[in-house]
Order: sequence, then structure tokens, then C-alpha cells
Amino acid sequence: MKLADVIAVLESAYPPKTAEKWDAVGLVCGDPDEEVTRVLVCVDPTQSTVDEAVEVGAQLVLAHHPLLLRGVNGVPADDPKGSLVHKLIRNRAALYCAHTNADNASPGVSDALADAIGLAVTGPLEVSDDVGSGRIGELPEAEPLRVFVQRVADALPATVQGVRAAGDPESLIKRVAVCGGAGDSFLGTVQRAGVDAYVTADLRHHPASEHLESGGPALVDVAHWASEWPWCEQAAEILRTAFGGRVDVLVSTRRTDPWTVGATSEAAGGPE
Repeated sequence: MKLADVIAVLESAYPPKTAEKWDAVGLVCGDPDEEVTRVLVCVDPTQSTVDEAVEVGAQLVLAHHPLLLRGVNGVPADDPKGSLVHKLIRNRAALYCAHTNADNASPGVSDALADAIGLAVTGPLEVSDDVGSGRIGELPEAEPLRVFVQRVADALPATVQGVRAAGDPESLIKRVAVCGGAGDSFLGTVQRAGVDAYVTADLRHHPASEHLESGGPALVDVAHWASEWPWCEQAAEILRTAFGGRVDVLVSTRRTDPWTVGATSEAAGGPE
């Protein structure tokens, strides 16, 4: 298959026109006329995942996060991002990024997160300009927040941050909102959605505190990378289905969550 054929499938599943205006999606480097026999899907285009692509002989890296989100004047080889572009080109590998267009797709990033947790999706969390962001779903049966948090932790890859929650540990959770990636911009929407809990990433102290003080549902905060990692298998399956085995599609095994060390205090005392 040609790279152009793979791009056509990706842009059918994740239309670039649905990406946010500030985003940078699409082909970063690569020749659409080049042959593709193997694809590596990952969340982050980093030195680790590019090395992995070269090691497995992939001609295309499909990444969720953009490499060049902000404008650049060049990609010199002695620049961290420029070095990745040079390495990809030297190894005849392309890079394609599907970011907010994959977030807004149906199925998209939040569908993959909901499915991993075991939710039956009932609809989007928010709809604007005919694009559905986030998802609302339901568990088969209600369960305490403390049990639900463990469910989320078991469903996602382990990270230093782990999974943390805010709310009454014994409150029953059945109807759940999810948003892969940073989702505190939807806290107001979540309060109006009639859900028992909201699963997302990158929640900050003050918005979370104010949300709870105003009677919002329980919050479950996971690592950004972990929340989007289920999408990799979703995207891989779209390509496998489209090409019927003519293209080998792999999901990256590299953990690209940036946090590498964690600790908890053993000191006595402090406020209760």
C-alpha cells in the first residue's frame, strides 16, 4: 500500500476538518507515494517511539500528539524535534499526527477510554459545531467510588501518578463522563450532565476544589498519556480492518509518560 492510501483511511476516520483551529494535524514528513507495509501507533512522537519504529521497520509512525504544534522556522538536526524529523527521513519513515480530530471523532479517543473502563457509551459529553467532545457512558451496575477508581487503574497502563479520585469513597457510581487528555475545560458541562463521576487527566487543584465545593460529581484524575493510550489500539484496528492484513499495524510498547519517579510522605503529623 502507498502512504497516501493509509492517509486516506486515517482522514476518513479522523477528518482533519474537525480538528481545533489551533491544532497541527496531518502528515509531518514522508512521501505519499512511498510504500507502507508496517505502521507503528503511539501517543507521543518522541525519541523512544521513533527509535522503536526504526527497530521494527515501520514506514509510518501514527501519533496522537503533534510533533510541531507551535510554528517553527526550521528543523535542524541538532534540535530535539528536528533530530526526530531527520531520523525518520533517513530511515524512510513518515510521521502522521491525529490529535483533536481523533478526540472529536466517533469513535475517537474518549470512546476508547470509555471502552477500556467498561462503559457502555450513550452519547457525547458536549456537542458544538456538530462535533461531539468527551463521552457519557454507564456501568453495568453501580459500584462505590473506591471500587470504580480501582477499575480505572486496572484498565489503564501503570504510571507514577497512578489514579486518584476526589469525592466520597462510598458514593455509588454508574453514570460516568470521560474525556481523554486534559479535560478540566469540561467541568462546567460535567456538573450539568447528571453523571456520578468524571474521568479525565491533568486536573488542577483550584478547578477541582471549586467543582466539588459547588456540588459537582466525583472526579477521577489519571495521567494524560494513560488516558489516551487506549486510542492506539482503536486506531490500529481501523487500519487492520481497512487493509485486511496487507499492512502490519503495531501498537507501541514504549511508556512515554514523562513522570518517572514518585514518592509518598512517611512523616508523621500535619493537618487532618
